[in-house]
Amino acid sequence: MDEIVTHKDAPTVLTDIPRYAAAVAPAAGALDLPRIPPLNVALFLITLLTTTTAGAYMNGEEVSFAHPFLAIAALRSGLTFSIPLMMILLAHEMGHYLTSRYHGVDASLPYFVPAPPSFFIIGTFGAFIRMREPARTRRVMFDIGAAGPWAGVMLAIPAVIIGLYFSDVTPLDKSAGGLELGNSLLFLGLSHLVLGVDPSAVNVNLNPIAFAGWLGLFVTTLNLLPVGQLDGGHVTYALFPRHHRTISVLFVVSCVLMVLVPLALGLSFWGGWMLWAVLSVALGLGHPSTIDRDTPLNPRRALAAWLTVALFIVTFSPVPLAFVQPEAPLQPREDAHSQEIIHHAPHYDDMMRRLGRVRI
Repeated sequence: MDEIVTHKDAPTVLTDIPRYAAAVAPAAGALDLPRIPPLNVALFLITLLTTTTAGAYMNGEEVSFAHPFLAIAALRSGLTFSIPLMMILLAHEMGHYLTSRYHGVDASLPYFVPAPPSFFIIGTFGAFIRMREPARTRRVMFDIGAAGPWAGVMLAIPAVIIGLYFSDVTPLDKSAGGLELGNSLLFLGLSHLVLGVDPSAVNVNLNPIAFAGWLGLFVTTLNLLPVGQLDGGHVTYALFPRHHRTISVLFVVSCVLMVLVPLALGLSFWGGWMLWAVLSVALGLGHPSTIDRDTPLNPRRALAAWLTVALFIVTFSPVPLAFVQPEAPLQPREDAHSQEIIHHAPHYDDMMRRLGRVRI
C-alpha cells in the first residue's frame, strides 16, 4: 500500500562512522512550500475519481462515463467514501513528507496510485513518497517512519466514530453473505464505545465513512509491518538496527504460518498474508544504513517507538477480510428489473452490490 522508498544507492554496511552526539538542526528553508509537480496533481485527481467510483458502486449506483451527466450524479454518492479515505491517505503521506522536510531530508511530495474499481474494489493501491537521500541518524529515520502512521490514524479514528454513528445495526444474520471485516482491538473498542453492543453478536452494516476509517486503520497496520523499508521496518531499524533483518525474516515466516496453520486446521484465514510474504522477499528484507547507526534513540523517541509498536498491535487483525457466501440461496425478487440484474449482471457487479453489506 504505502511505503517510504529510500535512495537505491544508500550503503547497507558502514564501518568506523563517528557518532552524532548532537542533534542536527533542520536545514534552512526546509519547510518552504515547494512547487507541486503536475504528475502528483494528476495522480491525486485520478485516484480521487477511482475511489469515488468505487464508493458509488458500493452504494449500488451504476457509473457509465458514456453518459457524463448521469455519471456525475451517480458519483456524488461515492464521495462519502472517497473523501475520508483520500484525507487519511494524504495525512499519512504528508506526515512523512513534512517530517522529512523538517529534518532537511530531500523527499518528494506524495504519489497516489489509482486502481480501476473493477480490478481493486477500493479504487486505489495507496500512496508513497520518495526519499532522495538517506536519513543521517536513526532518530531522524524513526521520526520520518512513524510520522505517517500516526498522522493517518488521527483521521482514521474520527472517521470510524462518525461512520459507526450512521451505520445500521440489525440482528445477526449471515444468510445474505457479503464482505466481512476483521475486528482489530482498536476497531472493536470503538464499536463498543459508539454502538453500545457487541459487534460480533449483531450485523453492523457499515456506513461508507466507517468503511473508509476501517481501511485507514488497515493501511496503518500494513505500513507498520516490521519488515524491509515499510514504516514498521523503519521503526524496527531505529530500535534494533543490528537485528532488523532477523525480525524481517521472522515476519515473513509468521505471514506464511498465518495462512498454512488455519488452512490445516480448517479455520478462517486471509490469503493476503501469503502475498505479503512474497512481496516482502521480492522487495528486500534489508534496510539501508543511516550514516550514524550507533547513536541510540533518546528516551522520548524510545517511548514513542514502543507506542508505535503498540499502535501496530491494536490495529492488527489476523483475518482482516473475508468474503462470505450466502448460507441459503437468495430468493429472487418479483419485479422484472431485479430479475434482469440477477440474470445478466457479471460477477464483479454482483460483488459490488453485496459490498453494500460490509459488516463487522
